Amino acid sequence: MATAPQPQLPLFYNDLMPLNSRDHATWKSRSMDSAEWLKGQHAIPLTVDEFVQSQRDFPIVFSSGDNPLPLALMGLNEGVNTFVDDKGKINEPVYLPAYVRRYPFMLAKLTQDGEDLSLCFDPTSGSVGEFDEGNALFDGEGKASEATQNILQFCEHFESAGQRTKVFIDELKKHELLMDGEISISQQENPEKPFVYRGFQMINQEKLQDVRGDVLREWNKNGMIALIYAHIMSLDLMRTIFARQVSQGTAPTPSEPAA
Repeated sequence: MATAPQPQLPLFYNDLMPLNSRDHATWKSRSMDSAEWLKGQHAIPLTVDEFVQSQRDFPIVFSSGDNPLPLALMGLNEGVNTFVDDKGKINEPVYLPAYVRRYPFMLAKLTQDGEDLSLCFDPTSGSVGEFDEGNALFDGEGKASEATQNILQFCEHFESAGQRTKVFIDELKKHELLMDGEISISQQENPEKPFVYRGFQMINQEKLQDVRGDVLREWNKNGMIALIYAHIMSLDLMRTIFARQVSQGTAPTPSEPAA
């Protein structure tokens, strides 16, 4: 149900091109009227900086495997995003994860052994190119425009949040707090055949109760305990997302596996 993005290219990205003033001196970025690339994406990577805002709209879970990632569930089934319509439009107020707002830009290494990150973009996105309208990426002297500087700053903040997220995950793993998740959702018309969702990880609340007091005090000071409970409280939204799927006709039938 909640697998991590593949390592070759990040989720959403079809290609990556370094942004530079030589090749893209006259290029512009423009806003997108729709998010076609978000259709059918049910699990979106999340940083810990976003847990408090995200838990109001989405269940927050962790991907399965040895290197879990926090994920915001915009749908419970593969290929289902309950917040994006067939035209790629989001027609209601909802928090958009930074991973979504970052696209089509990101910071990436240009060489496998390199340490420096360069601002890159997905040239297939349709939002960066030689357009008549939009925000110029470079000024007349080949320097990064204010728009590009803002994009770079946003991507840098995202990378920093990613490091904080790794620290959080490492702490959960250190105390063995993650366990395989399972949720059963029944419908009134067929209560004997609940839909069972698996394939994700969640915090083991029984083990959480056994964490030493000095560790909990430290987590309270550094804000980690608030992140843990934001995740736990958000799980109640699983049923809300399922209800959205039912109303939209995208819920599995009783004969289909839920996950």
